[in-house]
Amino acid sequence: MIEVLRLSHRAGRDPRISTHVALVARAFLADKIYYSGDKDDSFEKSVVEVVKNFGGSFEIEYVKSALKLIKEKRKENFKIVNLTMYGEKIKKVKGDVLIVVGGEKVPMEVYHEADYNFSVTNQPHSEVGALAVLLHELNDGKELDFKFDGKIRIKPSKCGKEFE
Repeated sequence: MIEVLRLSHRAGRDPRISTHVALVARAFLADKIYYSGDKDDSFEKSVVEVVKNFGGSFEIEYVKSALKLIKEKRKENFKIVNLTMYGEKIKKVKGDVLIVVGGEKVPMEVYHEADYNFSVTNQPHSEVGALAVLLHELNDGKELDFKFDGKIRIKPSKCGKEFE
């Protein structure tokens, strides 16, 4: 099982980034996303709508305390992976994984609680891009051929938008 925790969502400021984190998590075969910070029904609704239309069993859940969730997942034998610009090179992680994706400044306790602090390139870029690369690596690229069971199915096309 692969789950994602989006830290410190800010409803008025982060809706696109948080939505993109959720969409990438789903498309790259994570099972669930948690988010902390501001509770945002609109964010939740948009993710649920994507799952309803495009398929899968992806879930979204708000949590008041990110650190409490991290500690609970550790007790459930999840490996905690913190995505950070300052971390070490990505390695394979076996078993259940909780991937922590920052928002505003990430509390130092998250770094200490993590089993791994991974970086994608040790350069500044998007947490969305870093999540995609990590999920691609963890899933050995399976998302590229995965078929979702949605009402809407996009047909690969050289030019234009086509649906099956």
